[in-house]
Amino acid sequence: MTASSLMGNSFGKELIKYMKHIALSLAFVAALMCCSCRNNAAKSGITPEQALEGVSNYCHGEYDWSAAEDNASIMTLEMGEETETEYQVVFRSYTGAYVYFYVDKKNGTTRMVEHVPTLGITEESGTIELKDYL
Repeated sequence: MTASSLMGNSFGKELIKYMKHIALSLAFVAALMCCSCRNNAAKSGITPEQALEGVSNYCHGEYDWSAAEDNASIMTLEMGEETETEYQVVFRSYTGAYVYFYVDKKNGTTRMVEHVPTLGITEESGTIELKDYL
């Protein structure tokens, strides 16, 4: 027996039509959610805010900030330039040295370059995984 024979021919046809509409609507919503998840996965890299927060957490753990207690402006941390692939975060020490953190936008791998202007020295000083400091 079919639904149309049980409930009358026209009512059964309308019910089947309505059920098809609901099924198609659910399929459409599921497809949208799937696309949304893929887009979020592609965008789930590092944000500028996370770059600054992670580098700040790293710097506060690695460097002695007590020198900045009386004069906070002698040690700074700020966002630098941004490219398509990375953020630059700049730490200035009370000694006048700078550490440039280059944060990969996709995975958070962060390359560090130390620059001491008074001595004319610039050198790679290692890498960190930014996500370890978030």
